[in-house]
Amino acid sequence: MIKNSSGYSVEAEVPVISLVIPIYNEREVLPVCLPRLDKVMREVGFFFEAIFVDDGSKDDGYEYLVEQSRRYSWIRLVRLSRNFGKEAALTAGLDYAAGEAVVILDADLQDPPECIPKMVEAWRAGVDVVLMQRRTRCGESWVKRASSYLFYRLLNRLSDCEILADVGDFRLMSRRCLQAVLELPERNRYMKGLFSWVGMPTEVIQYDRGARVAGKTKWNYAGLIGLAMEGITSFSIAPLRWAAVMGVFSAIFGGGFGLWIIFKAMVFGAQVAGYPSLIALITCLGGVQLITFGILGEYVGKTYLEAKRRPIYLVREVLSAVRGGEAASARGGCNARDH
Repeated sequence: MIKNSSGYSVEAEVPVISLVIPIYNEREVLPVCLPRLDKVMREVGFFFEAIFVDDGSKDDGYEYLVEQSRRYSWIRLVRLSRNFGKEAALTAGLDYAAGEAVVILDADLQDPPECIPKMVEAWRAGVDVVLMQRRTRCGESWVKRASSYLFYRLLNRLSDCEILADVGDFRLMSRRCLQAVLELPERNRYMKGLFSWVGMPTEVIQYDRGARVAGKTKWNYAGLIGLAMEGITSFSIAPLRWAAVMGVFSAIFGGGFGLWIIFKAMVFGAQVAGYPSLIALITCLGGVQLITFGILGEYVGKTYLEAKRRPIYLVREVLSAVRGGEAASARGGCNARDH
């Protein structure tokens, strides 16, 4: 029995490649996903494991995977105590990965597992990170494609580290890179930014992203906006500087407007239109203040959450391997991921 740094037990031999796949209500796509993964990874030829992290699903996807683990011995399961979000689920999968290389992908097969052999080939050539850059994005609305395009370019303008445009979580990392990521202590985690911050020798491979093969996406625009805010505020303080600049310009505008009113009254004898000008100034300055407080509150809230030092996730149970046709599970108390 071999254990990694998280206490995750692996039978017989340490896998060369670990696939990390967060799932949330993905029961419909699993019957298509598992055979494709099995076929691709057998062609790769290395001993591997696929760690499915159940992020508090409401369907029977976890039970289905437990059943299928008797057929596919490479299935490993980590079941979280509730829904913690994809970033936390992804962190859990990385914590439990035992391979020398880790590939992150989604169960919906929009990121085709058929790209994995190219990724492994690049890793064996000596790079630590293989990034998969989307060349086309099938099955997505033009609004989502346009907003994604703008977000990545805005984030790169603001961030201190380069986050490559049109690159999602689909990537391969070496054990050296993975260990560096796991040492980062943030609880508010924007994983794409953390991966980029670590650096390491990198190769970029372009691919065509497909549509979901089954089921419906769990993302909505509110969730995507929240993730965008998380990315920007986690890797840049530029919004705070923008708020300060807005305050300066508002003060200059207000002072200039006041001087103009005094000048008109003294030179031309113009009657001061008190009510309209007052309402305009109050509305303008009130809007600037609310924007500034909102930006400041976002950073203060992140600091507050970090200071509480709650675990990133809690584990309900772990299915580590199949022994003699029976799934070996660890149950009982919750395991927490903390630094």
